[in-house]
Amino acid sequence: FEVVYTGLHQTPEEIVEAAIQEDVDMIGLSSLAGAHKYLFPKVISLLREKGAEDIVVCGGGIIPDEDIQTLKEAGIKEIFTPGVSLDVIVEWVRKNVRPR
Repeated sequence: FEVVYTGLHQTPEEIVEAAIQEDVDMIGLSSLAGAHKYLFPKVISLLREKGAEDIVVCGGGIIPDEDIQTLKEAGIKEIFTPGVSLDVIVEWVRKNVRPR
């Protein structure tokens, strides 16, 4: 895997622009502050606007169980919460992300 790290505190617009510029296959979002209900769906919305909805988006962080289904319905393919092993995440990526 090649990883492009854009740093902390990026706006959804900055994330989507970087993803399109770098021609990525997947975006991994992290939220520890409770903004996931706005930020994650905003990234999906911007990808659709830019014609890049084929980029897989997953998320992780401090996300309450009751928010996970809503995020998936918004287009987030998977949510990884604290304690999920790296092996599980890598296996999911291998099974669910294909070159665009």
